[in-house]
Amino acid sequence: MKTVLLIEDDVVLRENTAELLELSDYKVLKASNGKIGVELAKNKLPDIIICDIMMPELDGYSALQILSKNKATNHIPFIFLSAKTERSDVRKGMNLGADDYITKPFTEDELISAIRSRLAKVSILQDLKSKQKKETLQNDEGEIKTLNDLKNFFDDYGEEFTFKKENVIYHEGDHSNYIYLINKGAVKCYRIDEQGKELVTALYKEDDLFGYTSFTQNTPHKETATAIANTKLLGISIIDFNDLLNKNHKVVLELIELLTDDLSVVKEQLLEMAYGTVNKKTASTILKFAERINRKPEDPIKISRNDLASVAGIATETLIRALTEFKKQGIIKAEGRNIKVVDIEKLKSIS
Repeated sequence: MKTVLLIEDDVVLRENTAELLELSDYKVLKASNGKIGVELAKNKLPDIIICDIMMPELDGYSALQILSKNKATNHIPFIFLSAKTERSDVRKGMNLGADDYITKPFTEDELISAIRSRLAKVSILQDLKSKQKKETLQNDEGEIKTLNDLKNFFDDYGEEFTFKKENVIYHEGDHSNYIYLINKGAVKCYRIDEQGKELVTALYKEDDLFGYTSFTQNTPHKETATAIANTKLLGISIIDFNDLLNKNHKVVLELIELLTDDLSVVKEQLLEMAYGTVNKKTASTILKFAERINRKPEDPIKISRNDLASVAGIATETLIRALTEFKKQGIIKAEGRNIKVVDIEKLKSIS
């Protein structure tokens, strides 16, 4: 089922149009102004956007400009809803990059026809792009043998996604459509327990691969992933990745080694949570975040106490007491969310 984002400030028109689309077997996301619509588009990535022009908060032109500059949304077909009195302004919208416009009042056939034609165009272009990518792979003489070769493949052919700090990349339960390489930034993966407590399961830095619930199937994610800094990702779809593995068997062994390393890290974390002292857990966690967020571990890191505590496996109050002790010893400096490692060697000796 395709998803349509409908951005319209007129309540009656919005609800009637949404009902019409739902009866035509579309899932509908609704927004009452451009500002809400832009956020929905970035977070939900609909298949097509239908947008009014004149709206409060943020008009249709501005919404289109913002989404056109975003790598994750600039490919989504964008159709303007235009009142007859606005027809002279339609050219402005088309010049900004809109795919089409529908004049109010419109008929059901006009709306559905416009949506189907735009979605068909996107589908055809995607098929051509996929075909070209496969032909490129088939003609590429260089076999992918190592993880470094694989990461170079992401650099050459990966689809680019950008996320601001604290933006969600995917939610627990979402299907794993892509495997990602972090080109810039850092990512936190976590789960929420029955008491609503956040449990951090992994931290990833630049040049790390993540998102691989499965290397061959589109299975639901077992955790939520969030950017903990402004982040740029390069993604390869599961379908293309599976095709790559079928043609490059040697890199499969490298991926098995990567999974083995991941399991070893998890075991070490479990042992540390079970037997490590509070100070040791706190020191080790600060170093983990520093290594993944910063190019230099001694640079300041901006991270919440809750994130530190959840990775360390201790209560937030307990972690704060450990941080206070570290400050007294001159190991760290802390101001608000900022933590700066002053004596990294001493911190390592504790961890």
